[in-house]
Amino acid sequence: MSDKPVSELSFEEAMKELESVVDQLERGDVPLDASITLYERGAALKKRCEEELKRAEEKVAAITLDADGNPSGTKPVEGL
Repeated sequence: MSDKPVSELSFEEAMKELESVVDQLERGDVPLDASITLYERGAALKKRCEEELKRAEEKVAAITLDADGNPSGTKPVEGL
């Protein structure tokens, strides 16, 4: 587990660490206190990934607008 604050992780870093947290929790060989800490970190990592995906979706939506803010014919990505 990284010591880097979740808010400073890139999407890729957060996703990789989240996968590691899930793997550790699924193995079930982590003491209860450590499991709680891992779960809390995992929840924060999941939130970070969702925020980064939302930010990327908003960027894609902005790109599809012309200079006046009118749709240029391409729909933004939905449901991410």
